[in-house]
Amino acid sequence: MNQERHEKQEIDTRQETDLGLTSSSAQTKERYTLARANAYIKEHRHQVDPTYRMAYHLMPEVGWMNDPNGFIYFGGMYHLFYQHYPYEPVWGPMHWGHAVSRDLVTWSYLPVALAPDQSYDSGGCFSGSAIVQDGKLVLMYTGHVVTGPDKDNDYLQTQNIAVSDNGIDFVKSTMNPVIRLDQIPEHTSTKDFRDPKVFERNSVYYCVLGSNDAAGKGVILLYRSTDLLDWSYVNIMAQSDGTLGDNWECPDLFTLDGRDILIMSPQRMPAQGDNYRNLHSTVYMMGTLDEDQGVLKYEQYVPLDYGFDFYAPQTMEDAQGRRIMVAWMDTWETEIPTQQSHAWAGAMTLPRQLIRRGERLIFQPLPELIQYRSEGTEQYGIHLNGDEHDFDLGISGDRYELYAVFEAEQAQHFGLKLRTGEDEETVISYDVEQRRLCLNREQAGQGPGGERAATVELLDGKLELHIFMDVSSVEVFIQQGEQVMTGRIYPGPNSIGIKAFSSGTCTLTELRKWDIRNPR
Repeated sequence: MNQERHEKQEIDTRQETDLGLTSSSAQTKERYTLARANAYIKEHRHQVDPTYRMAYHLMPEVGWMNDPNGFIYFGGMYHLFYQHYPYEPVWGPMHWGHAVSRDLVTWSYLPVALAPDQSYDSGGCFSGSAIVQDGKLVLMYTGHVVTGPDKDNDYLQTQNIAVSDNGIDFVKSTMNPVIRLDQIPEHTSTKDFRDPKVFERNSVYYCVLGSNDAAGKGVILLYRSTDLLDWSYVNIMAQSDGTLGDNWECPDLFTLDGRDILIMSPQRMPAQGDNYRNLHSTVYMMGTLDEDQGVLKYEQYVPLDYGFDFYAPQTMEDAQGRRIMVAWMDTWETEIPTQQSHAWAGAMTLPRQLIRRGERLIFQPLPELIQYRSEGTEQYGIHLNGDEHDFDLGISGDRYELYAVFEAEQAQHFGLKLRTGEDEETVISYDVEQRRLCLNREQAGQGPGGERAATVELLDGKLELHIFMDVSSVEVFIQQGEQVMTGRIYPGPNSIGIKAFSSGTCTLTELRKWDIRNPR
């Protein structure tokens, strides 16, 4: 440690003492440890209610899950960490849960990777990312510290790292925090300073962080380093024009086919027509990063998902060179039925491959899912006479893959009803005149209702839907992945029907369904 850094660390230590963080963290350290978390999970994981447990999505063994963290390919395995509070199915002092997979479908749980056991992370090990350095797996995360009686307003955040030789056991650096309070730039929030996504370019490490200007506009900050320990501030890389919410979270910057892409999650973003109807949203911008100036030049932003439950996405590049994204498949400040008595809450979306088509991203389900198909059925040329009576397709299920192609013909609107029965249904409908696809869960069972919509163009008069149903989730890939709609639903166990409908004549030209076997 050089003398200058040693002096700065002493300053940080004095600041912690002045704020009363040292004594507070000592209490937290006694309470929240890796040993305690892992022992609790082992003892209680078999007590979760299986009613809404999914077959081919990652969920917590017990307790709470939110943001994906540290998504990376390391040691021949896909690693996915996640925000985790094991003790209750509610948000609490954050730990990092950890799971690994060889195919991004079958997941195995590993011990909790991080617990809030240090003075600089006593309020939680918040979101972050992972990178490989000299054969070691390095996690970079936000240390959250509560500084007063109002935990929602009295807090500070710094950036920290933890290192592992084996990808399982992590040691927090003695140099933490590696990005300190005194490195927050002027005219930026002194509190909201979080979610580092670290990446390497031309032998230089960069880190993007989410924040705001303390005046109601979100910003992304850019830092650089040569060793992951000594970081210097570069610039505000991107900032809201006033239409993109008051705080930006979970940024991720990567290059795809020669273009720089920023994805992030703006909080409290005002709705724009059918877009951004959730309290907190996700968007991407495509442009060019000026590394010297530290500014991303872009012209527009686009939703990443048009449904209800999609937040804090993170991407990684795997050994095949694919850019893969996963997100938290829930959202803040909404009812989650499994919180009541099921002992778990939260899940991840299906991993999706990102493909660039011009200035847009295309989202594709991974081909690894194909090996989990079973009991396939096919139907062709189903004529819907347009009398608005539901047409029973003679197929059913609660975890399956469904591929459907409609030819609109004379129809005014048409679509599918999933998980039907017991006066329940989840409806996907298309309005031809308005060019509007809707996902409606008003009668989908327990939990919040509502409708989300997206403007969708027919292609040669046809609508293609690729749907993944998994007990309490539905993901709809539209027109070969041009858009996706994601939502959680909680119907009764007997609501397993699948029906079609139309107003005006149309043809369901192709319908293929496969049950998805439980990989666990």
